[in-house]
Amino acid sequence: MAYREAGDAGAPVVLLVHGYPESSYMWRDAMAALGGAGWRAVAPDLPGYGDSEPGDGTWEAHVESLERFRAELGLDDVVLVTHDWGVMIGLRWACDHPGAARALVISDGGFFADRRWHDFANTMRTEGEGERLMEGFTREGFDALMEQSSRGIRGQAVDEYWKGFASDEHRRGHLELYRSGDFDKLEPYEGRVAALGVPTLVVWGEGDRFASPKMARRFNDEIPGSELVLFDDAGHFVWDDEPEGTSRALIDFLSRRL
Repeated sequence: MAYREAGDAGAPVVLLVHGYPESSYMWRDAMAALGGAGWRAVAPDLPGYGDSEPGDGTWEAHVESLERFRAELGLDDVVLVTHDWGVMIGLRWACDHPGAARALVISDGGFFADRRWHDFANTMRTEGEGERLMEGFTREGFDALMEQSSRGIRGQAVDEYWKGFASDEHRRGHLELYRSGDFDKLEPYEGRVAALGVPTLVVWGEGDRFASPKMARRFNDEIPGSELVLFDDAGHFVWDDEPEGTSRALIDFLSRRL
């Protein structure tokens, strides 16, 4: 797995797990801020995204890949920062390996067994419809979609995120991810995020159309002592929409709680 890194190699580690259809590039501003504040920021490209080669695209495979990545780099006692599908992957990993994460940052992604998928995801999960959607994705259409979804995703960000659509194999991985995303798989995990007992920050875009801010408030209610930061003018891609604000919120949280 390809990855980006910032900060001193001997500093405490922040492990950042990106969402869909992004890559480690989404953490560029947060990583610079973390490095400047005395942390070691490490952000992998999940298989099939950014500069990582595609492989098994299922949810379970991504959780396993994250653990192999962590073990290979010897990352222990990490602060886990997640967004979108990174929440589904990262929190499942953290619950499967209690003690591996010393703190959590959760943004714009659910981890609830009673959640429902949004329309785009349901299309991806439907045989035939998902294939047609993936086959029909063009660079021009992707540019337009990203510009409609986030004021911060422009230029190089679009170039980086488009890498995930580089081949038919890449695109099949997208379908495998969404089709493996049955929320009833989270039933055994109910209450386990709170049971980790670690400091938690919830960061969300108030205008998120894919993951409702109601989920942010639910995380805040269900995790004792957690903190909630909502950005009124941000949507789903809050780290791209509010790079300075989200970085400040992250550094402030770490400086006070760890």
